[in-house]
Amino acid sequence: MTDAPTSSGSLGASVPSASLEAPPLLRRMACWIYEGMLMFAVVFVAGWLFSSLGQVRSGMDARRPLLQAFLFVVFGIYFTWFWSRGQTLAMKTWNIRVVDRAGLPLTQARALLRYVLSWLWFLPPLVALSPFRLTAGEDAVVIFGWVAVWAVASRFHPQRQFWHDAWAGTRLVTSATARKG
Repeated sequence: MTDAPTSSGSLGASVPSASLEAPPLLRRMACWIYEGMLMFAVVFVAGWLFSSLGQVRSGMDARRPLLQAFLFVVFGIYFTWFWSRGQTLAMKTWNIRVVDRAGLPLTQARALLRYVLSWLWFLPPLVALSPFRLTAGEDAVVIFGWVAVWAVASRFHPQRQFWHDAWAGTRLVTSATARKG
């Protein structure tokens, strides 16, 4: 699959398979951390909107599961929209693009599948921690330990892609602007 040239989009030009190589793990993880920082703004705006429209008066309100579900949907819309256009703001900053296996832009459905599968970064440790009453620090160690394991597991993929990308039929590649420079 990596030996065949692929189409680069509307121009019909051929892109060599070398351009579909995964960016270095350190750059992908830097992008991941930056994306997390940018998500604070999304959480802030979505939380404010939810609290205002739902007239939430306290952080201990019983509607917390509804807020979490609302944030899941908002994140899904955010990532699906940006990924179907090739990159988020963090990905632009780090010259990373998400494409399908052939190097073409993602469809909305494939971007949504990638979003759902990307929760493998967090769900396994959250499920494993749920029966225990650990401190926040202990929870953080388990969660960040899993994130490290999940990131390093990409070294075992033939194209060095994250496993949720492989299962979603997507891949992270170096964007065209980085290849030119």
